[in-house]
Amino acid sequence: MRILIVEDEPTLLAQLTEGTRAAGYAVDLADNGVDAHFMGDTEPYDAVLLDLGLPRLDGISVLRQWRAAGRNMPVLILTARDGWHEKVAGIDAGADDYLSKPFHMEELLARLRALIRRAGGHASAELTCGPLSLDTRHSRAVVAGQALSLTSHEYRVLAYLMHHRNQVVSRSVLVEHIYAQDFDRDSNTVEVFIARLRKKLPAGMIETVRGLGYRLGDPA
Repeated sequence: MRILIVEDEPTLLAQLTEGTRAAGYAVDLADNGVDAHFMGDTEPYDAVLLDLGLPRLDGISVLRQWRAAGRNMPVLILTARDGWHEKVAGIDAGADDYLSKPFHMEELLARLRALIRRAGGHASAELTCGPLSLDTRHSRAVVAGQALSLTSHEYRVLAYLMHHRNQVVSRSVLVEHIYAQDFDRDSNTVEVFIARLRKKLPAGMIETVRGLGYRLGDPA
């Protein structure tokens, strides 16, 4: 899953980047509102962490412009502890949740997981498809009680397919959601990750839909 972090305070930005990357996300960064607006308007993010007090263009304006343009990715706003008016303004502008500074990284990650789950219509932190279970809290996959050994990119591919199970996902969409913007992307590697996952999953779980992409489902 790919997220955008918008924060202008360098130390906090570094902490957010480290924490979310460690949790398995592909992460893009912006430290001002103008860059944030452009990136959110042109890239397909699964969620955004958005500070409101930004240089060049404030976070509320960025969010309003995204929503006015039909950009519906989940947005978690970051506000000062006593900034209740900012929280109200953020929710009214289209934010999905808020978190007051300072905060614990574990809480931020939990809220981020919840936003992404709800956007995909999932209620639980554990996603299931037949014998396959994906624990989004611990970035862990299990088949019939046996833990799978996955690389970071294999996990990202599997996680995206699980969040969109029974749906056809194109190779280009997978590329957009498993790599950060500054990564040297090669769409051919997606086929490699899919081939590796097929060796680790029950036969038939990942179906190739000719000319369209891949679909993860319960072969039973």
